[in-house]
Amino acid sequence: MSATRLPDVAHEVRRFFPQLEGMRALAAIGVLTTHVAFQTRAVELPVVGPVLGRLDLAVALFFGLSGFLLWRPWVAAAHARTPTPSVRRYLSHRIIRIWPAYVVVVAIVLTLLPDAKGADLTVWLANLTLTQVFVPLSLTAGLTQMWSLSVEVAFYALLPLLGYGLLRLRVRADDPHRVNLRIPALLAVGALSLGWAWIAVALPVADGVEPKNWVFGHLPWFLAGLVLAELIGAIEFDDHRPPRWMRLLAGVSARRVPMFALLVVAYGLACTPLAGPTGLGDLSAWQFVVKMVLGALCGYALLAPLVCSSGPFRLLTSRVMLALGRWSYGIFIWHLAVLAVVFGLFGIAPFSGRFPLVWTITVGLTIGVSAASYAFVEEPARRWLRNRERSAAPRGVSATVSQTVDATAISAGN
Repeated sequence: MSATRLPDVAHEVRRFFPQLEGMRALAAIGVLTTHVAFQTRAVELPVVGPVLGRLDLAVALFFGLSGFLLWRPWVAAAHARTPTPSVRRYLSHRIIRIWPAYVVVVAIVLTLLPDAKGADLTVWLANLTLTQVFVPLSLTAGLTQMWSLSVEVAFYALLPLLGYGLLRLRVRADDPHRVNLRIPALLAVGALSLGWAWIAVALPVADGVEPKNWVFGHLPWFLAGLVLAELIGAIEFDDHRPPRWMRLLAGVSARRVPMFALLVVAYGLACTPLAGPTGLGDLSAWQFVVKMVLGALCGYALLAPLVCSSGPFRLLTSRVMLALGRWSYGIFIWHLAVLAVVFGLFGIAPFSGRFPLVWTITVGLTIGVSAASYAFVEEPARRWLRNRERSAAPRGVSATVSQTVDATAISAGN
């Protein structure tokens, strides 16, 4: 491919999907909703209770979104359309995307929130470094949802290793169809990761550490996004016609009715004891496996029509949803702290009901705090990184390609 074509391909790799911003907003509201439902005992209601409680699968949607967006540069490289992504640039974008606003939340919660004040140095360090899933009893009030962010950060570190590993399955002059083995390879990795449920039980870890909440157990949720990125990449980036099974899968994935049916079936099964209890109950190894598989199917069913078809997506791309999507990371990291304040500020005892009132107040206040977090912390940090890279980048096509390809990472994440 000619050098003049490279910037166009790189632009396609970093293509902005506005509908995914709207879906990210729904995922953040879903996580908020399930926590409010638990702390108001709405999860104990018949029929609707399990539905609200199982909205913790919104985390699977978050993971799938990150997997799809962050994997696209590796897919383009596998199809020989762009250079191998710069790991240094990728990691710097991930750090700036996650830590500035997160450190503010941790500092405020551990300093001011009554139920979290007085935390020792171990709790501070575990939370500031997002290693709380490895440190006993370090998940604290106002920050318990951060276990999933810890998992996501571990995935950020794992992704380049997976990327380099699968570059062996890339387009080659003597075997241009070798790249078609990448999806089966990812599915095999996902199947193997399901065995982590039994490995986790056997690990000699300290009390208060749950190895099931490590990244290896949750790989299927990320892989749903990786598979989608591979499927779209085979159509967008490959000069050869994709095999028939890929074309069929892409066609079905683009259709809303079958994907909605898959979502309803998978989510309905997830609301049964097959996927374990909602809330804080322990999951057996088999229940954990079922939950991982059903969560991956839910994530795929929600994302597939958004990236495999051209829309329209009027609700998800509306101004309100796009704004909420920009603030979604703030919604995720702030909502439990806000929820704790709502109970105290309005004189509502936790676990005493009043779900609609608590949910409405929490959503309103969380959106306000998240908008401020975006305006005063997140966006300035990202702007600083963009300006720093722009001033340091050499002129030329190669620098343009490197910047545009890795810019995908700046828009991904919770």
